[in-house]
Amino acid sequence: MKHVLVLAMMFVAGFSLAETAEVVAIRAANHSGNWRFDVTVRHADAGWDHYADTWEVAEPDGKVLATRVLLHPHDTEQPFTRSLTGIEIPDGLTEVLVRAHDSVHGWGDAVRYQLPR
Repeated sequence: MKHVLVLAMMFVAGFSLAETAEVVAIRAANHSGNWRFDVTVRHADAGWDHYADTWEVAEPDGKVLATRVLLHPHDTEQPFTRSLTGIEIPDGLTEVLVRAHDSVHGWGDAVRYQLPR
């Protein structure tokens, strides 16, 4: 019985570690120097206590260029896409990092995105 309990606990611990918010798609467009990003996030939102609450665009060195706060859980809408406009990208920058955050696990892995020019 103890072995079953230990295995069950290991499974639950491993499963919960895999629940970070994940960026699954990115689309960006430059409109006269102001960029619009459409970012698709997947996360097992579970109400107000555990949901994807932010995504951000950063330079490759980590300097944050823009943050999109997500104001509510998306329990029944997965994955979901939200946009942010008016992002200023420095001249000469060819790629950015995009990552998502959830209220329990923090930041997920960053995705490198090649900017269309």
